Amino acid sequence: MTYRLAHDANGGPVLETERLRLRLPTLADIPASYRFWSSDRSIMMGGPWSMETLQTETQDLLNQWQKHGFSLFTVTRHGSDEGIGGIGPFFPDTHPEPELGWSLWNAEDEGHGLALEAAAAARDWFFATSGYTTAISYTHPDNVQSHRLCERLGATVDPDAACPYPPPTLTYRHFAGGAA
Repeated sequence: MTYRLAHDANGGPVLETERLRLRLPTLADIPASYRFWSSDRSIMMGGPWSMETLQTETQDLLNQWQKHGFSLFTVTRHGSDEGIGGIGPFFPDTHPEPELGWSLWNAEDEGHGLALEAAAAARDWFFATSGYTTAISYTHPDNVQSHRLCERLGATVDPDAACPYPPPTLTYRHFAGGAA
């Protein structure tokens, strides 16, 4: 198993990995995530965003938790509640099926396996608890880091998957039981 399951004070899932803690997002995560979403680092993910857009998107994630029982987790390091990224399954109304997504908010956190560790835990928890057996990841064709992560998670390109985004988009499919 890639995670240990705990629960927060309200009964929400908290996934604990070797180095990380994945918890439900809160509005208090907005300043940390804004540094990423307002920067050029977010270009291949639809950014940069204004603060207003980020607040709307964050509220949508909270609504997805209520509606579906899952959405992106805020990732923290053990011993800290400060968010370093948003990773996990999410399912906005614009999507034909759930997506497994990720962003690490600080460039210094990239290249250390943190996204893989968190995404594997979130993926495994999602498949174990949701009843879904597949999920997709929509990626920009130039986002080589995301392609590598998809492949390390065991996902394969699915050229037939429905896509809510305009081309060009490369879609990977994750399967329950996928190996990291």
